[in-house]
Amino acid sequence: MAGEVSPNQVLDALSQSDTSILTSDAFPSISFDKVKSAIDTLKAREMVIYTQVEREEALLTPEAEGIAANGSHEAKVFEAVRTAVQGLKIADLPKVVGKDSAGVGQGRALKAKWIKKDGDSFIANADSITDTSREQLQTIQDTRTHPDPKVIADLKKRKLVTSKRVISFKVEKGPRFGAELVKEETDLTADKLASGAWKTAKLKPYNFKAMGAPTYSGALHPLNKVRHEFRQIFFEMGFEEMPTNRFVETGFWNFDALYVPQQHPARDLQDTFYISDPLCADRPRADPQPPQTLPNGASKNAAEESQGRLDYDKYWQNIREVHENGKYGSIGYRYPFKEEESLRLVLRTHTTAVSTYMLHKLAGNPRPARYFSIDRVFRNETVDATHLAEFHQVEGVIADYGLTLGGLIGFMEVFFAKMGIHKLRFKPAYNPYTEPSMEIFGYHEGLGRWVEIGNSGMFRPEMLESMGLRKDMRVYGWGLSLERPTMIKYGVRNIRELLGHKVDLNFVESNPAVRLEKD
Repeated sequence: MAGEVSPNQVLDALSQSDTSILTSDAFPSISFDKVKSAIDTLKAREMVIYTQVEREEALLTPEAEGIAANGSHEAKVFEAVRTAVQGLKIADLPKVVGKDSAGVGQGRALKAKWIKKDGDSFIANADSITDTSREQLQTIQDTRTHPDPKVIADLKKRKLVTSKRVISFKVEKGPRFGAELVKEETDLTADKLASGAWKTAKLKPYNFKAMGAPTYSGALHPLNKVRHEFRQIFFEMGFEEMPTNRFVETGFWNFDALYVPQQHPARDLQDTFYISDPLCADRPRADPQPPQTLPNGASKNAAEESQGRLDYDKYWQNIREVHENGKYGSIGYRYPFKEEESLRLVLRTHTTAVSTYMLHKLAGNPRPARYFSIDRVFRNETVDATHLAEFHQVEGVIADYGLTLGGLIGFMEVFFAKMGIHKLRFKPAYNPYTEPSMEIFGYHEGLGRWVEIGNSGMFRPEMLESMGLRKDMRVYGWGLSLERPTMIKYGVRNIRELLGHKVDLNFVESNPAVRLEKD
């Protein structure tokens, strides 16, 4: 029976008892898991009932087991002194009872007044003694406890006893108790029906309270849940979503068209990921489009029509002139514009590169427009609790005539109110491609302080007029990260727990849908 116990062995032990059994006594060498498995099998058939019992047992140390068998150290010392009629010299005691017993035993024997000193010898001070320590340890050895808790505490101090928490089960006979576990049939086969064996077979009853097997399904990442809410806000306000499927951009679209000088620190290797193969791309040109069929059956290429309205070569020259010598009211940066730097391929550092591309397309048919994008961008940053080398940017642009800075502030108040953020502050800032520019701060009720939630501004005239947009057209632009509101909504303190290889899939599967506090 060592290491294993069957349901029938539990039934046998219970049959020999008038009331109940304690599994720790009946099966002391069997592990907790195996005992529970056996009694759970019997409980499911209502053959037994059981309750869990937790208790602390006292166990003897090897030294204590020797005392229980041969007597305590102090009893050995007393017996040696009593045997020596003329007394026992102190120096000879270790030779008689051993060094360990002499060291511990003489002190306890003197304290109990079983012996006393007589010069350089010990003499007996009693005719007989009761070895209390041995009796206490024998009681603990038999019962694994002692009626007096103070005894257990004293023996623990003497390092003769250790305690162990034991979980066992008190098992009693159930309403369908029997001397043997009969195997129950789980299947009703055609053969049993035909032969009539089903009439005498013991069938296992259905357990209608059993939990079903979990059904696994896909789950939206918390970032996607918050992204969905942002998209709904933009769509409610009449925005059109921009295509953001190009993670790789040229320095022209990512920096130069945004009036970012080629010596700007943002273009350094420590801030931007550059592509090594291929290193460069071609000059900006129209995207290839599938041929379109006209009503008369003739074939027409949409790219040819677009190319007729948008002069990419002129746009390239305008950007070059703005940087080198200035144009459209700007004095420029006054440095030699390098084509190879402009055509280097980078992982886009912001989705504003997409906004620039869409605004240039708008120049082919200037009209009021509202665009937004939500997608991934890349920065060569040191990874920590609040920064990653990649994150998601939420961006919106509005193009119209007669727009003013006051209108941008008013729109920001409406936009962020749809997220439940009502207290806003604006701080002047600098961006190469917007003037004026503002940082947006919102009051965080949970933190009790103002936190930066976005950046905004009005695109510079030399950026817009280079595209071919009309001089009186103005464009608002603003952006914020997707990760920060998601971390706030889901109580995430470390961004690496939200995005990347350290994300817990249980976190993704168990978190509820998010609802921004809209007005």
